[in-house]
Amino acid sequence: MSSSDFVIIGAGIIGLTTAFELKKHFPKASVAVLEKEPALGRHASGRNSGVLHSGIYYGADTLKAKVCSKGAFRMMEFADEHGIPYRRSGKVIIATREQDIPTVERLLQNARDSGIRAEKLDEKGVKEIEPYANPYRVGIYSPDTAVIDSWSVLEKLRELLTQSGVHFALNRTVTDVAEKDKCLFTSSGKYSYGYVFNCAGASADLIARKFGLCRDYTLLPFKGLYYKLRKERVNLVRSNIYPVPDISLPFLGVHLTRVINGDVYAGPTAIPAFGRENYGVLQGIRLGEGMRVGWHLARLYLRNQRSFRRMVHSEIGKYSKTHFIEATRRLVPDIMADDFLPSGKVGIRPQLVNLRTQKLEMDFVVESTPSSLHVLNAISPAFTSAFAFSELLVERYRTAHD
Repeated sequence: MSSSDFVIIGAGIIGLTTAFELKKHFPKASVAVLEKEPALGRHASGRNSGVLHSGIYYGADTLKAKVCSKGAFRMMEFADEHGIPYRRSGKVIIATREQDIPTVERLLQNARDSGIRAEKLDEKGVKEIEPYANPYRVGIYSPDTAVIDSWSVLEKLRELLTQSGVHFALNRTVTDVAEKDKCLFTSSGKYSYGYVFNCAGASADLIARKFGLCRDYTLLPFKGLYYKLRKERVNLVRSNIYPVPDISLPFLGVHLTRVINGDVYAGPTAIPAFGRENYGVLQGIRLGEGMRVGWHLARLYLRNQRSFRRMVHSEIGKYSKTHFIEATRRLVPDIMADDFLPSGKVGIRPQLVNLRTQKLEMDFVVESTPSSLHVLNAISPAFTSAFAFSELLVERYRTAHD
């Protein structure tokens, strides 16, 4: 049986940065990272757009607001230190209808409350930054939004952690826990631990329940599909063009992003999926899991909290390329159907649902026991926030164990 002072479940960005913070504060401690896949980056951390968000979407009283902006700057510092390519390209968030105008003011207030740089623009101001964008009256410019090579971040963290003595155990699925004995059972042996950080992303709720937690929540997957613009048409997007979102829901809407290599992607959708790894049409669907997801989706649909029903109708329509293009052309009307190329880029957003309120959880959720801490809603902007969020998680451990 292997033994470590700290065991981290999940080698995504939150798991890696948590290990990084632990080795900074406890350099002599033994740290093991358990990952169920044979390689890093198979799921959310390796499939994200690479956008580093400024934090403008989040109210100042939220955990996301506390760590997003700080996390973005720490990520860029890490990139500077290790030669990882990124570009502070900025972002415009544009109104596309009259109903968006109050939300523009709400986002600007968020920026003021959190000390985030943001500028309100008229139509002319938006077009000076993004000439092909089509704002309805107003938009917001966020100069500190950046794009980064997320794969390089994951690989550099793994390299540094390995050099510092962190042990990576791949192909290790946690199957059970004996918390009284501080022992994890996995698909390939047992692991004795002093303390566990559950950073397992789409599996975090399953593991948390083995510790007697996550009783008020369940996890529902939402599928993010992307299209790619033809090389000849990437000039239509200079940086990042986002719609004003429905802030009652945790999704930002289909947007256009120029990634670090100059390619432009449109997406993602937020289509209800029927499996935690349902990347294809039927791939990753298991009968029991699909039935569970369907049951909870039906309950949310009937309760219709925060216009959930309208969101589902809109998102399911985006399985059709025609409807997807319609959403994109609200941002840039000059984009045509034949400008889009199929993309293998697909992500699953592991979205937490509050069973008591029947609402999607908007913020990060963290629960703990005396010997474990569990990150239950590591959705966007988790990648952006990772260094600052992990610092907060380790600080919680230190405070509880001083």
